[in-house]
Amino acid sequence: MSHIALITLVVRDYDEAIAFYTDALGFDLVEDTDRGDGSRWVVVRPRGTGTASLLLARAKNEAERASVGAQTGGRVGFFLYTEDFAADHARMTAAGVQFLEEPRHEVYGSVAVFQDLYGNRWDLLQPA
Repeated sequence: MSHIALITLVVRDYDEAIAFYTDALGFDLVEDTDRGDGSRWVVVRPRGTGTASLLLARAKNEAERASVGAQTGGRVGFFLYTEDFAADHARMTAAGVQFLEEPRHEVYGSVAVFQDLYGNRWDLLQPA
């Protein structure tokens, strides 16, 4: 059986990305290994899950720097599921996460779009 283990997210700086994903979003830092060439292997994932993780990869050149925050062309590209929308929305708002809209309650669940520190768009979603 196959599954998605890692999704690369290009970032400006390892430490600022780690701080955002662990402090503001409440993710766990799974691994932070120095690769010896100035790069690091940095993996974060939503707390308490064994699901797909993000590999935070620092941009190395102009093309990669240009993609930071725009990896999905301005569309919502990441979906953070929650079992307690109201609590997570309040915690994230208090931590400074920028929501781009007020929470909506749709047929499929409660949802609000937010952006990470680079401008990537995410859905915070509690399925119905």
